[in-house]
Amino acid sequence: MTARADRPSRSHAAYQSLRDDIFAFRLLPGDRFTENDVAERLGISRTPVREALQRLQGDGLVRGYYRNGWEVVPLDLARFEALYELRTLLETHAVMRLCGPGTRETSGASGASAMAARFDAPAVVAKLVSELDAIWRVPVAERLDDGQRVSELDEAFHLAIVHAAGNPEAAAVHQQVTDRIRIIRRLDFAFGTRISLTYDEHGAILAALSTRDAPRAVALLSAHIEDGRAEVSRLTTERLEQARTSLVRPEVPNAPARRRRFG
Repeated sequence: MTARADRPSRSHAAYQSLRDDIFAFRLLPGDRFTENDVAERLGISRTPVREALQRLQGDGLVRGYYRNGWEVVPLDLARFEALYELRTLLETHAVMRLCGPGTRETSGASGASAMAARFDAPAVVAKLVSELDAIWRVPVAERLDDGQRVSELDEAFHLAIVHAAGNPEAAAVHQQVTDRIRIIRRLDFAFGTRISLTYDEHGAILAALSTRDAPRAVALLSAHIEDGRAEVSRLTTERLEQARTSLVRPEVPNAPARRRRFG
């Protein structure tokens, strides 16, 4: 295999390694490093490292500085609280729309186009529930236990609900919120115990959606998001504290702890 053909696999491996370092807090929020640092540690060239870092930047996990290296995006818990509140508003609004009047015009349509652009809520909900049931309402023995994969499916579950409600602008904003909270949201599945709970709670939400019971669906969805928010907030604070207190002190007396770049 040529070096050019092998580069995508090296880039992907570098991406996974760095992402794991960030999620495990071996790289702490605010840590700075260079492409050379990563290339030397992984024993690869800077090109696949740069490609990996660009992917991580797209994920909102790092940010680059022109000719001045890279930084793990600092965590702002107050900002995450606000984003979770916005996420709840968007998702509960979507559920109310899905459980509302059976057939109506889609938002933004007018005149003759409105007659052709109808939102058939029962049909949309039936299709949505059928697709998501195949993933979430399965026997316990068939449930996944891979935290990373479940976190990806969890994102897709919530995105699907908002997309199904038929407002593309709301869906675009919800996607942005999802991207911004990903770094702490996935802690819930990497270090928490919510995989089984997520299956149970998603199943209950789908059951309420299938009967288009808006009050119950909204209550279940709101509680599900709030429980997740509280857990990731706790885990973030806990993991950061553990990471910072575990850093090795230099042997110089009374010197401050030295931040470790990589585990």
